[in-house]
Amino acid sequence: MTKAYTGGCACGAIRYEISGEPVAAVDCQCRQCQHQTGAGHASYLTFAGASRKIEGKAKTWEVVGDGGTVKSCAFCATCGSPVYIAFPANPDVIAVRAGSLDDPSRYAPQFVTWHAAGHAWDHLDPALPKFDRMPPA
Repeated sequence: MTKAYTGGCACGAIRYEISGEPVAAVDCQCRQCQHQTGAGHASYLTFAGASRKIEGKAKTWEVVGDGGTVKSCAFCATCGSPVYIAFPANPDVIAVRAGSLDDPSRYAPQFVTWHAAGHAWDHLDPALPKFDRMPPA
């Protein structure tokens, strides 16, 4: 079994531990991610059905993606760090922000989503597969 993925917010008020391997590691260039990060994209590790433990109380707000998926965005009320995204319609899935990992070097992006919304100044790995929107299921 692989080592658990651990991380949390910048001030330490929120901590998580997820056992299992991510089903996807994604750089997303959608406008929602740009707004949430203040950058050209957000980087996520998505886990499905993995055992997880979250300590601390996150503040959340909900946003609906272009495909109609409701996402509950969790951040620390103390330091403001975005930490993870949960999906109310699919509680077995969680996407943690790559920058929130204790060891961010474990993040290895597999593809880029919403490349159509990307900016020329946001230089992502040119070898990664890119999808103008979401990849086909």
